[in-house]
Amino acid sequence: MASPALVSQVATAAPVSVGSDSFVKGTALKGSSNINFRNKPCVGMALAWKNKTQQPRHLNKVFCMSVQQASRSKVAVKPFELENAKEPPLNLYKPKEPYTATIVSVERIVGPKAPGETCHIVIDHGGNVPYWEGQSYGVIPPGENPKKPGSPNTVRLYSIASTRYGDSFDGKTTSLCVRRAVYYDPETGEEDPSKNGICSNFLCDSKPGDKVQITGPSGKIMLLPEDDPNATHIMIATGTGVAPYRGYLRRMFMEDVPTFKFGGLAWLFLGVANSDSLLYDEEFTNYLQQYPDNFRYDKALSREQKNKNGDKMYVQDKIEEYSNEIFKLLDGGAHIYFCGLKGMMPGIQDTLKRVAEQRGESWDQKLSRLKKNKQWHVEVY
Repeated sequence: MASPALVSQVATAAPVSVGSDSFVKGTALKGSSNINFRNKPCVGMALAWKNKTQQPRHLNKVFCMSVQQASRSKVAVKPFELENAKEPPLNLYKPKEPYTATIVSVERIVGPKAPGETCHIVIDHGGNVPYWEGQSYGVIPPGENPKKPGSPNTVRLYSIASTRYGDSFDGKTTSLCVRRAVYYDPETGEEDPSKNGICSNFLCDSKPGDKVQITGPSGKIMLLPEDDPNATHIMIATGTGVAPYRGYLRRMFMEDVPTFKFGGLAWLFLGVANSDSLLYDEEFTNYLQQYPDNFRYDKALSREQKNKNGDKMYVQDKIEEYSNEIFKLLDGGAHIYFCGLKGMMPGIQDTLKRVAEQRGESWDQKLSRLKKNKQWHVEVY
């Protein structure tokens, strides 16, 4: 995992590929060809996000409240003091002295046909570990570091998937979007628990009331610029890389924040394997219905859609599809964000470079301007 010092390399989930059907072409990481994911049911809340059965009563007040609230008037939040800070909180708790938080709920949020398991995890920090949208928490899983016997496990970083007010809108919780990492032996085809992702499995197996050691918050590269409430924000994600954007969009469209009234355009591109793999889809779809002039939502489903060449549809194909519009928005000052597997970036950069050349522009010069103007935000793992 990346350290907080590497601002562009903060993880939102286990740093593994999804094999031959990666969300983006070329996302397989070196040495990860035998890593896969399995549909293990999360422990905690029994209800999957995509199920339509009755939800646990207390969960209605936390995670699943989101879709209901998205179709109503905006939600009141507190405490307003969370808006007062001029600078984001950074590293309030460090690995040697982490904060002990409590698991509120663990919820599987993908359907049965998703190639793997992703969980939405709500953590109660009691208001003691405040953060801003776009930041990350560190999680220290219990047990010893297998590489350093006698020492605790190292910190794993996860992008936060909620606003500073949390899913309960009271500033006391945070939410993480975590994909369970499972390793299979290439010869036997059997799972090797000793090589499974330690932290992702710990989090997905957690039960309400369990304790979790957290550090942070960390990161500044993905903070949501709010100096212009009418700005355009183009958000590109693969898989759990959608986490920070969920926080942005809740702040823009769900919460009644006195100091931030969004009137610009938020455009989300999300790449996943199939429809069952879509994360927070109902929440985003509600924003689309309620704020059609301020929100756009495009999905790249690699196992269900085809690009213009008849090949699998990846997120860079969707970007190319709308490239002229995207370039015009960037020329007008739009911010563009990338979050997900680090393998997403070469394909996206190649697409943007090709489009720039077709437009008679130099991509290197354009990228340099975007970075200089602080319009370019990348957080990959």
